[in-house]
Amino acid sequence: MTRTRSARRTAGRTLLASTLLAAAVAVPAAATAAPREASAGATVRDDTSTQESRLVDDFYSAYVDAVAAEDGGDLASALRGFYLTPGFRARLADWEAANHADGVLLAQDVPVDHLVTPGHSGAGHTWSTVRLTWGSPQDPTYTYLTVRSDLATGKISAIRDGA
Repeated sequence: MTRTRSARRTAGRTLLASTLLAAAVAVPAAATAAPREASAGATVRDDTSTQESRLVDDFYSAYVDAVAAEDGGDLASALRGFYLTPGFRARLADWEAANHADGVLLAQDVPVDHLVTPGHSGAGHTWSTVRLTWGSPQDPTYTYLTVRSDLATGKISAIRDGA
């Protein structure tokens, strides 16, 4: 299923990402490590999704919009700082230098859409599959990424080609 983007949706995601980053700065680090519980008013988007897969979806939604924006470089960097573990950010920088591509997307271009599917969990991690959509709605092509998140923090700790 390919979703089309509108200016309002892109602006909403950018606003969401900015709000999340502002909240991250305002909340002490100790509070972000506390266990997360769903609030009574929380909306469940998908019965089969996990908190971590929703975070992966939130990250990719905001990141793709930031990378696609002409002046989104600072926001993309801030999103990486918030959603990715420090160790993974360092490995990602090395990979990007060697491959001359964006390590979050494993590509040089920007996809038109994405879809996150939750996977299995074990050994303190959970995996999600991210399907990136390229091309037009009439002739889409897809690439797949496997994204590992840490269960304790919810942060992304690895991204690899899912093919």
